[in-house]
Amino acid sequence: MCQLLGMNANVPTDICFSFTGLSTRAEEHRDGFGVAFFEGRGLRLFVDPASARHSPVAELVKRYPIRSEHVIAHIRKATQGVVSLENTHPFVRELWGRYWVFAHNGDLKGFEPRLHGAFRPVGQTDSERAFCWLMQELAKAHADVPSTAELSVTLAELLPRVAAHGTANILLSNGQALWAHASTRLHWLQRSHPFTHTRLADEDLSVNFAELTTPSDRVVVVATEPLTHGEPWVAMARGELRVFVDGACVG
Repeated sequence: MCQLLGMNANVPTDICFSFTGLSTRAEEHRDGFGVAFFEGRGLRLFVDPASARHSPVAELVKRYPIRSEHVIAHIRKATQGVVSLENTHPFVRELWGRYWVFAHNGDLKGFEPRLHGAFRPVGQTDSERAFCWLMQELAKAHADVPSTAELSVTLAELLPRVAAHGTANILLSNGQALWAHASTRLHWLQRSHPFTHTRLADEDLSVNFAELTTPSDRVVVVATEPLTHGEPWVAMARGELRVFVDGACVG
């Protein structure tokens, strides 16, 4: 299975520490990686079909302090679709004048929804197909730009229809909120004042967040498996949907 990483914060924050922890797990998930950073309405997207453990693109991401309030990253272990750039997560589409980013951990069997011309997959993965279907159904459900709360209600109706076909651990963001849907393994953590010294679970690397933050900062991190030791990671239940805005869980 693939590995997911998401971040939602109330101030622009760099994800180098968590992304380094995710990349360490790329020996078992070597079929590509990607990371998307929102900057206002804009988006930076880095994808590579090479392993994040060895990719020069991954090294750039780990060393370049891109700061964002919304980040989605993914390391791939292929189940459907060849190892190629077009099959590398996260996937991006435009809807209502905003970018949407999607990453999926799992395997969907027999998921062949009817798609119209506005949203079609470029690659061969079940993940991109599911994303296109979600975008299509969101567009059909709302005549105008919906609020985050309205989107959350619609996603709570749509995501179980995807999960009915297999494993659907999903991260989704439009640069305003981060939605996390759990099917098997997904965990989340909120960091807020007082910030502490933290160590990665898979690599000999630590950071003192108290030196890098202010008392008003809030950050939520979502990951397939906890990335650090000694922090209160929360395991999500099967079928659970969480919504994060400004570094806080709002649903």
